[in-house]
Amino acid sequence: MAEHTGFGNILRSARKAQGISQEKLSIRSGIDKSNLVEIEGGKINPTYRTMKLLAAGLGANLKIDFEFDPEQNK
Repeated sequence: MAEHTGFGNILRSARKAQGISQEKLSIRSGIDKSNLVEIEGGKINPTYRTMKLLAAGLGANLKIDFEFDPEQNK
């Protein structure tokens, strides 16, 4: 199984910086705690909707930066 750590690491860091437990973030965001654990652990990739809910639970805005270089795909 592939590890997906980018968003999970950012999420964990933001949550810990605010002193919020996984349980509390789960309640605030409406995301099941078991899913939150898997996201933070890099076991699953969250959907866009889930990322927005988690960001809102932290009182943060979700910003996605997407870049495409057509030369790279030749």
